[in-house]
Amino acid sequence: MIREDRFLISRKPYAVDLTSLRGSRTDTPKGRNEYYFGGRIDAVWFRRRQGVTVACIGELWDLQHPEPADAVQFLEQHADGRYGGDCHGRWDGDSYWGNVTLEQQEQHLAILRPMLANYPALPGGYSGWWTFQTGR
Repeated sequence: MIREDRFLISRKPYAVDLTSLRGSRTDTPKGRNEYYFGGRIDAVWFRRRQGVTVACIGELWDLQHPEPADAVQFLEQHADGRYGGDCHGRWDGDSYWGNVTLEQQEQHLAILRPMLANYPALPGGYSGWWTFQTGR
């Protein structure tokens, strides 16, 4: 991934909480690498669904070798954007979608409501915009 200062929804950008990187190492059978690091980082993003802009919250994940030193390195090593983010909740301005507890919905909406209202501003506490695009 690369970090871009300019927001372009067509480039499918993500904003991430750099303090949220978590994961663990898993040993592998003899082969290319002796282990891989399975990491996840909290993220938010905007998408268009049937012409309506929605705010999403969830996480980005990746399996990496070598283990990243920090969240920025994790994102810089994350090169495969085929799967995008795992969406845990989505707000379209009228309704919430997500299969989480009521408490988690309230936490999500505390982020998603102002995020959508201030589109396309970067939400507080998040670093962005990160994309799977190559530098241009």
